[in-house]
Amino acid sequence: QVQLVESGGGLVEAGGSLRLSCAASGRTSSSNTMAWFRQAPGKEREFVAAIRWSDSRANTADSMKGRFTISRDNAKTTVYLQMNSLKPEDTAVYYCAAKRGLVPGPGGVYEYWGQGTQVTVSS
Repeated sequence: QVQLVESGGGLVEAGGSLRLSCAASGRTSSSNTMAWFRQAPGKEREFVAAIRWSDSRANTADSMKGRFTISRDNAKTTVYLQMNSLKPEDTAVYYCAAKRGLVPGPGGVYEYWGQGTQVTVSS
């Protein structure tokens, strides 16, 4: 079992930045890839970015490339999502997830999920 706890969400003005953190604990050896997803009210869950623990190979959704950056700190078993130039349409609940699969991306089965952290971008 892997436990994931997100933090760092909040209210920010458009154009601002936030850094989300996801701390993993438990049987972290079961999670080879970590990812961020988001879900806005009335919309489907959307892939944001993913990263492989072993070599930091990362994948970011095309619509967020250049603004969002995923990174990891192996020593702290923590994954980060740096979000810059935020827009009102980035408002959503952001979820951290983990899977055994090695391919950093939206595919595969993410077995473990955090509780989510709210990000609100005001115009």
